[in-house]
Amino acid sequence: MDTNLTINGTLLEKAFHVGGLQTEDETVNLALEEFIKRRAVEDIISLFNTVEYDEEYDYKKLRREK
Repeated sequence: MDTNLTINGTLLEKAFHVGGLQTEDETVNLALEEFIKRRAVEDIISLFNTVEYDEEYDYKKLRREK
Protein backbone atom coordinates (compact mmCIF):
# COMPACT_ATOMS: atom_id res chain seq x y z
CA MET A 1 0.00 0.00 0.00
CA ASP A 2 1.51 3.28 -1.07
CA THR A 3 0.94 6.24 1.20
CA ASN A 4 2.28 9.70 1.88
CA LEU A 5 3.31 10.31 5.47
CA THR A 6 4.90 13.15 7.32
CA ILE A 7 7.59 11.49 9.43
CA ASN A 8 9.88 13.18 11.91
CA GLY A 9 13.19 13.19 10.04
CA THR A 10 15.31 13.04 13.18
CA LEU A 11 13.48 9.95 14.45
CA LEU A 12 13.67 8.28 11.07
CA GLU A 13 17.39 8.98 10.80
CA LYS A 14 18.05 7.57 14.29
CA ALA A 15 15.95 4.46 13.59
CA PHE A 16 17.69 4.01 10.24
CA HIS A 17 21.13 3.99 11.87
CA VAL A 18 20.11 1.94 14.92
CA GLY A 19 18.38 -0.65 12.77
CA GLY A 20 21.26 -0.93 10.36
CA LEU A 21 18.88 -1.45 7.47
CA GLN A 22 19.39 -0.61 3.80
CA THR A 23 16.42 1.69 3.16
CA GLU A 24 14.08 4.03 4.96
CA ASP A 25 11.17 1.83 3.80
CA GLU A 26 12.71 -1.18 5.57
CA THR A 27 13.23 0.96 8.66
CA VAL A 28 9.62 2.12 8.79
CA ASN A 29 8.28 -1.40 8.15
CA LEU A 30 10.47 -2.88 10.87
CA ALA A 31 9.42 -0.14 13.29
CA LEU A 32 5.75 -0.90 12.60
CA GLU A 33 6.30 -4.64 13.08
CA GLU A 34 8.07 -4.06 16.39
CA PHE A 35 5.35 -1.64 17.51
CA ILE A 36 2.66 -4.23 16.79
CA LYS A 37 4.56 -7.00 18.61
CA ARG A 38 5.14 -4.78 21.64
CA ARG A 39 1.46 -3.85 21.87
CA ALA A 40 0.47 -7.51 21.56
CA VAL A 41 2.80 -8.41 24.43
CA GLU A 42 1.38 -5.56 26.52
CA ASP A 43 -2.14 -6.90 25.87
CA ILE A 44 -1.08 -10.35 27.11
CA ILE A 45 0.67 -8.92 30.15
CA SER A 46 -2.47 -6.98 31.06
CA LEU A 47 -4.23 -10.34 31.49
CA PHE A 48 -1.83 -11.47 34.24
CA ASN A 49 -3.60 -12.08 37.55
CA THR A 50 -7.03 -11.81 35.95
CA VAL A 51 -7.85 -15.54 35.97
CA GLU A 52 -9.70 -16.81 39.00
CA TYR A 53 -8.79 -20.34 40.00
CA ASP A 54 -10.99 -22.80 41.87
CA GLU A 55 -9.12 -23.36 45.12
CA GLU A 56 -10.63 -26.84 45.45
CA TYR A 57 -9.38 -28.01 42.03
CA ASP A 58 -6.75 -30.74 42.36
CA TYR A 59 -4.33 -30.12 39.51
CA LYS A 60 -2.21 -33.13 40.52
CA LYS A 61 -5.10 -35.56 40.22
CA LEU A 62 -4.52 -36.19 36.52
CA ARG A 63 -0.86 -36.95 37.19
CA ARG A 64 -1.76 -39.56 39.77
CA GLU A 65 -4.26 -41.26 37.45
CA LYS A 66 -1.61 -42.08 34.83
